[in-house]
Amino acid sequence: MTGTLVLAGTPIGDVADAPPRLAAELSGADIVAAEDTRRLRRLTQALGVQPTGRVVSYFEGNEAARTPELADALAGGARVLLVTDAGMPSVSDPGYRLVAAAVERGIAVTAVPGPSAVLTALALSGLPVDRFCFEGFLPRKAGERRTRLAEVAGERRTLVYFEAPHRLADTLTAMAEAFGADRRAAVCRELTKTYEEVRRGPLAELAQWAGAGVRGEITVVVAGAPAPDPAALDDAELARRVAAREEAGESRKEAIAAVARTTGVRKRTVFDAVVAAKPRPGER
Repeated sequence: MTGTLVLAGTPIGDVADAPPRLAAELSGADIVAAEDTRRLRRLTQALGVQPTGRVVSYFEGNEAARTPELADALAGGARVLLVTDAGMPSVSDPGYRLVAAAVERGIAVTAVPGPSAVLTALALSGLPVDRFCFEGFLPRKAGERRTRLAEVAGERRTLVYFEAPHRLADTLTAMAEAFGADRRAAVCRELTKTYEEVRRGPLAELAQWAGAGVRGEITVVVAGAPAPDPAALDDAELARRVAAREEAGESRKEAIAAVARTTGVRKRTVFDAVVAAKPRPGER
């Protein structure tokens, strides 16, 4: 018989939010794979439990190498508990490789649901929650970040991001440039912790606020793009949107397709608008 892989959500701040099943799984698993074994030790002490199984580290640096070892243990019948520093494993954290390996080998995978920074921030943001998409962390390099933001500039669903505090001001500034200075957003800081704060407002205003320095774990929620106004989408505006995407790194073909998709305008119409915007010979 094969074992079971258990993905366990851990508190994102307040240890009292730990799901009741977490303590039982920690004490009963054959192997506990933790992103940070020191944080795991603090968590188990706070919960008053002692793992009886083997504790191993499982983080970004050794995830690829350790996955086959854990998959073999699962195939041999072990119950493996996977925990990260906060929240649900595999959501911008280690775990996806092990889940994929377990599924490929027909091993059962289950979860102990727990706190989620994504859903908590979304609920607190005051922005639409009926449709949303999680974008994780943006690239660190400015050019790659602009390209990624250009890809979702026309996304109608609410967007959720994770960000490091020292990059927050630059990220919000880039978002204001890509989405518009007036696009509504919320910066959720230190969720469930003593100094929890939710700052809401236009992106440009939030970028200015973040410029003074922000600390803590950050989740950013951004309103989706408003429905395009057909009356405002003349040839000049269509050409401007294509040019902005090209400047962010997209090819002209990709930019035209993206503008057509996000505005509902036919690709041929967008192409004609780009051609019409080109200066004629002798013009500047």
